[in-house]
Amino acid sequence: MKFFQSIRWQLQLWYGVMLFTVLCGFGITTYRLENTRQIRRTDEELQQRLPILVNSQRPALGDREKRVFKLSPKDMPLFEGGGADAIYYVVWLRHGEPVTRSANAPLDVPQPKTGDLPNRNRGQLRETFLFPGPGDCVLVGRSISQDLSDLHQFAWWLTALGGAVLVLGLTGGAWVVSRALRPIRDISNAAEKIAAGDLTRRINASDPANELGQLVSVLNSTFARLDTAFGQQSRFTADAAHELRTPLAVILSHTQNSLASDELTAEHREAFEATHRAAQRMRRLTESLLTLARLDFSSEPLAPSACRLDVLVRECIEHLAPLAAQQQITINHQIIPTICYCVPEQIQQVLTNLVSNAICYNRPTGTVMIHLWNEDGYAVITIIDDGRGILPADLPHIFERFYRADKSRNSSVDQSGLGLAIVQAIVDAHGGSITVTSTANLGSTFAVRLPLERGEKGPAK
Repeated sequence: MKFFQSIRWQLQLWYGVMLFTVLCGFGITTYRLENTRQIRRTDEELQQRLPILVNSQRPALGDREKRVFKLSPKDMPLFEGGGADAIYYVVWLRHGEPVTRSANAPLDVPQPKTGDLPNRNRGQLRETFLFPGPGDCVLVGRSISQDLSDLHQFAWWLTALGGAVLVLGLTGGAWVVSRALRPIRDISNAAEKIAAGDLTRRINASDPANELGQLVSVLNSTFARLDTAFGQQSRFTADAAHELRTPLAVILSHTQNSLASDELTAEHREAFEATHRAAQRMRRLTESLLTLARLDFSSEPLAPSACRLDVLVRECIEHLAPLAAQQQITINHQIIPTICYCVPEQIQQVLTNLVSNAICYNRPTGTVMIHLWNEDGYAVITIIDDGRGILPADLPHIFERFYRADKSRNSSVDQSGLGLAIVQAIVDAHGGSITVTSTANLGSTFAVRLPLERGEKGPAK
């Protein structure tokens, strides 16, 4: 589960387990200490009365070997009473009355044996005893039901206090963990923006002196070098494409002039035609590179205007009708009037690239279907062909530059591998999206979504 894969929740979970363990240990220790304190207090109270019982034994008149037990009037209040915590006594004499007990003493008190511990619990009774002589025993005890009730209530108070501390601790721990991981979230957000193409993004370091601050400094330095490297690469691409325009124009001019001559042999004409085709392909490639360079690193925002998207679709169909007729492809459409804020020239290029691909990569006598409708504030354009389709292994890469799925496409089609990359860059710059679904031998569907409302969208980075 993603919940347990999060570092934040892992830290929170471990912190909660440790806090719960500490609170449980503290609660159990406190409870045992309180229990021991109450038992010790009760034992001390009972043991203070044992000497009184021992001193209350007197020799019997006329028979000094026998002993009688008689509690003095001043000591009687210490053992009389019917309250829950009243103290009782039981006396066993070897010579004399075998058992003497107070009025409040239970009738089932067993006589202790020599070697027994001097304190014992019997249910809710606590008793302590003493052997003043061979065969003699004195015992005092009292009910500890009220003590047990107080101890039980104390346990509930400890549980409630521990629960409150646990809740406060988890809340405070969540705040501390969230604050500690905030720089990591900033790093992640910046990395996502950079991965999307915004190489100007930098991370703000709250404390440059700590470990995360040092990491942020290293990452910002790395991002800056990447931005510089990509900028240099783009400028090189644009400069190289621009410089190639002039020699390509010269080559095209000379090949056209040479092909217009009637003095060429068949072999020479074939060579000039091959040169002319290669020069035209290089010109299309340089124009595509210049377009991508402008889309990638243009610092000026788009200037969209309201335009009839349905009109652009119809113009694209009319423009590509000769190509479709040449390939024996039928173009059908279902479009509704749609006004969209966009740059018409760029959207026209998107439509031309997608529809021309649907024609060129279709099967003979195939069909291209174009739909245009509105959905949730977006204009949706779908271009559907019934050609060979795209293999699943190629689908994730078709928008990459210079990528050509030759295994699923007609290799005779003269394409540079930049058309779909340009399409995606333009759609991203308009704040839209493009998706593709395809099934081998059944065809492909490209879906373009463009926002209908005016937006402050910058160029795709």
